[in-house]
Amino acid sequence: MKTIIHKLDDGSEALILPRELLDGLNLQVGDQFQIIETDDGIILRPVRNTFERQMTAARDVMDKYEIGLQKLAK
Repeated sequence: MKTIIHKLDDGSEALILPRELLDGLNLQVGDQFQIIETDDGIILRPVRNTFERQMTAARDVMDKYEIGLQKLAK
């Protein structure tokens, strides 16, 4: 898989990762990476904040099913 470094309007540069790669690794906008330099190149390692993701998912479910959950709690 190949990609290219793009120049942004503010003069900085960005490495754009293919959507298929992000989807396959379950990565989303805002996820953080650790960059590791090696003799052979670089390694991009996702920094997983699974607790925060789980809490966000739980809040989404509670918001979506608030009435049903209130009835179950009685």
